[in-house]
Amino acid sequence: MQIVTDYAADISPEQLEGLEVHYLPLMITVDGKTYRSGVDITPDQFYELQATAVEIPTTSQPSPGEFADLYRSLAQTDPDILSIHISSGLSGTVNVARIGAKMVPEANVEVYDTKTLSAAQGWHVEMAAKAVRAGWEKSRIVAMLKQVTEASETLFTLSTLKYLIHGGRISHLKGLVASLLNIKPIIGVEKAGGTYVTRGQARTMTRAIDALADIVSSMYPPETPMRAQILHSQNPTGVSRLQDKLDKVFVCNWLPTGPIAPVLGAHTGPGLVGIAIAPEALFPQMP
Repeated sequence: MQIVTDYAADISPEQLEGLEVHYLPLMITVDGKTYRSGVDITPDQFYELQATAVEIPTTSQPSPGEFADLYRSLAQTDPDILSIHISSGLSGTVNVARIGAKMVPEANVEVYDTKTLSAAQGWHVEMAAKAVRAGWEKSRIVAMLKQVTEASETLFTLSTLKYLIHGGRISHLKGLVASLLNIKPIIGVEKAGGTYVTRGQARTMTRAIDALADIVSSMYPPETPMRAQILHSQNPTGVSRLQDKLDKVFVCNWLPTGPIAPVLGAHTGPGLVGIAIAPEALFPQMP
């Protein structure tokens, strides 16, 4: 079996070591030039461009034909394919993948909607790839992925709403007034539709990170062993603050910290701090 995903999945090189994962890039257009996120442009390069761009960057998913081409190529080696993607509530990638799969009857493709993004999406991919390496059957892997989805939570805060507003994502965030660009929202991803929901807000990034930590701390009992990973966009100070606060509450197994994918940063801008977190007791055991 083979694993396919997209570059909205944030996975560190350490997590991918020894695993085989095939990627389809998501596209970013900055001032008329298009880049493949994770292929043509690094996070640092993207944020430099974003800071000086005349227009707010836009994103797009691969075409059905691009999915079909990858599935067709992989099927020559192994027709069983598990394609794991960013939430259908935030992107059309899942639907495009399903259309592409129908174009390749020789491949046995199952498309899995993670209902999340970034590090939590990466956890799905990491676990599936490890299960493939261990020889698990597809049905067993999909059942495990459902456990990952249920156990994992994603929350983040960001320094400005203008990128979410421009990308149309603000429509999901009931309770936020789009004109108040100076507020720092705390945003989660709900599990039913995989869309953004407002969890709180603050007037400064420091207070927003503290509020994010308080929200996470209210979700689980103190001293709970947790699997956790922080991602950010040019905000190492915020990362340290959030990690320090959560270390005082939980017993955290920290996965590598890193930058969020450029295709996600296009919708959030610089300054974001986000976390994927799950109780170790509810997270499936590593294959």
